[in-house]
Amino acid sequence: MARMFRVLGFWTGLIAALAFVGALGGDQSSSEHSGDFVVMGLVFLAQTIFFVALGYLKLTEKTYVYVFGAYLTVFFVVFTYWSNFQM
Repeated sequence: MARMFRVLGFWTGLIAALAFVGALGGDQSSSEHSGDFVVMGLVFLAQTIFFVALGYLKLTEKTYVYVFGAYLTVFFVVFTYWSNFQM
């Protein structure tokens, strides 16, 4: 299970890198959205650090499942708030 958190860290790190590249690239007409890509990159970078750090803690399987359940709960609450009240 610890390896799966490192795998999640790898994929979130890849998405963070692509977001930062997306903020730098593109034509001048899309520069109004480059700030959104920077914020997205920082959010995914924070998730990467979180997942990789958890992957090296050598916790029990049950603890990893509880941590992942708590992460999903927080994600869905924030996503629901954002999609209902911010968009």
